[in-house]
Amino acid sequence: MLSLTPLIRNIIFICVGVFLAQTFLANLYVTEYLQLYKIGTPYFRPYQLFTYMFAHGSMSHIFFNMLTLAFMGPALEMVWGQQRLLLYYIATGVGAGLIYVGVEYFLNPVGGGAMLGASGAIYGLLMGYGLMMPDREIQLMLPPISIKAKYLVFVVGGITYAFDRSGTVAHLAHFGGAFVGFLMIKVFKF
Repeated sequence: MLSLTPLIRNIIFICVGVFLAQTFLANLYVTEYLQLYKIGTPYFRPYQLFTYMFAHGSMSHIFFNMLTLAFMGPALEMVWGQQRLLLYYIATGVGAGLIYVGVEYFLNPVGGGAMLGASGAIYGLLMGYGLMMPDREIQLMLPPISIKAKYLVFVVGGITYAFDRSGTVAHLAHFGGAFVGFLMIKVFKF
């Protein structure tokens, strides 16, 4: 059974609340205000680098992000405490957004759509979990095997990449969150 810590529970509540607002108040353009637009478009606003990570595009999108948060977050919160984990979560989410819009600005400044979801911060948490507890065994359900935490971010990233048939997954943001998490822990000794 999951044992949610206060910060993780609050992040989940916020994301679910925002998702419900997106779903039931769609005519108020909630998603359009929160999602992250590319810098080269007239819709980009700096606050979106923060708000995009609380909005989600579908039920499966929010479910898998919050499930990963519920499994990984409490262990990190027990090690770092609420304030450090919140700082880490926000930094990896904002960092993922910055990497995404920065690279997209140079590669495709006006094409494509907007980005939303906690995945950049979630990949940051996966990286943090793998670096802070590298030899902890994680029991996967499908396939039913155990894997060390230090390999989990690569497995999850590979699965996400392999099963992205739509081409709408922001893999660059996933990489960005993991990269920022790596820098924070290994370079800046977070």
